[in-house]
Amino acid sequence: MYIDQPQQKSELWQKDITEAKRILREKWDEIEAVKLTNQRRVLKAFQQHQVGEHHFAGSTGYGYNDSGREVIEALYAQVFGAEDGLVRPQLVSGTHAIATCLTALLEPGDELVSITGAPYDTLQQVIGVKGELATSLLKAGITYKEVALDEKGQWSPVGTKDAVSSKTKMVLIQRSRGYSWRSAFTIQEIYEMCTLVKKISPTTIIFVDNCYGEFVEEWEPCHVGADLMAGSLIKNPGGGLVAGGGYIVGNGDLVKIAADRVTAPGLGKELGPTFGLNRWILQGFWMAPHAVSEALQGAVLVSKVMEDLGYSVSPQWNEARGDIVQAVRLPSEAALLAFCGSIQSASPIDSFVQLVAGAMPGYEDLVVMAGGTFIQGSTMELSADGPLRAPYTAYLQGGLCKEHVEIALLEVLDALDSLP
Repeated sequence: MYIDQPQQKSELWQKDITEAKRILREKWDEIEAVKLTNQRRVLKAFQQHQVGEHHFAGSTGYGYNDSGREVIEALYAQVFGAEDGLVRPQLVSGTHAIATCLTALLEPGDELVSITGAPYDTLQQVIGVKGELATSLLKAGITYKEVALDEKGQWSPVGTKDAVSSKTKMVLIQRSRGYSWRSAFTIQEIYEMCTLVKKISPTTIIFVDNCYGEFVEEWEPCHVGADLMAGSLIKNPGGGLVAGGGYIVGNGDLVKIAADRVTAPGLGKELGPTFGLNRWILQGFWMAPHAVSEALQGAVLVSKVMEDLGYSVSPQWNEARGDIVQAVRLPSEAALLAFCGSIQSASPIDSFVQLVAGAMPGYEDLVVMAGGTFIQGSTMELSADGPLRAPYTAYLQGGLCKEHVEIALLEVLDALDSLP
């Protein structure tokens, strides 16, 4: 039987992947051990709060007396090591949840210090270090400082000591890499950051952008000293099932202030219809440890195979991980477009779409985004994106099953191999 060259090449890639999976077995076992610990904690919380079918019913209008919403927020708080939680479909993204915390807790004259370098692109516009938005923190009279990371992408204790003082109202920690070539910060590193900041200024609020980090490790930032953290329901904690929303968890008084910003002063957590989404939010949270484990195993596989083929990757397959994102550095704009285009063509939804880079709200550069997902913008499902700027880097995240990541990886390798 005649087999054409592309199929022969794919068979060779499959051999590389099969060999990589053999080598990765021990690493995958480590990921599954973390999953088991997290699944136990989630199950225990569901049982302790006696979650029942009656909690699936949603609310409309004002959303008064929504018992499902109340139990969801109690679950998030308990599982994430916090006193209280706010979990709402009205929070349209992780950036929205983070911006809500910043604008609710910072007043004119207050000082915000990022001790993990420059924040993610969309958040830079919220702060005001990029763009000219009249609604930014800087325009509101809030001062801002950044502590640069070192040449290895590590946080600087010395820089933190120099920047943070008793005048600092809030310290911002971004756990994930964003569009930068650094590893996500681990819980151990976040613990060290929190310990140092509280030693310098016990009253400073430590706020963690936890996007992409939930359930990657056995503990979360609030377990190790963070006062407040926020994230998105279409990322890790939604388990690939939630149609939208965000969460905020942390110290009870801080969550209450944030809730007043989401609704109105005095209304806080008492209002907020859930529109029949409670069952999906509950089931997504239940599935999240498993979904994150699958995404992590897929990311490790991509890291191993791409590095073996000569590409620079971050993190490397055997490095500690603080989030589900896998960065792969590519030689050209064409290679970045081919990488993301292959992820799109390997997707269950909109596989026929031809990707082009475009302008995105909150980004200064054109961005190419592969997202053939059931939930628009979901990064718990397999997706990949990157700004069209050198050095060209694809940021891969998600994958509800690692088999999907493997299938997509084959298409990526074929596409990159076909480039001139």
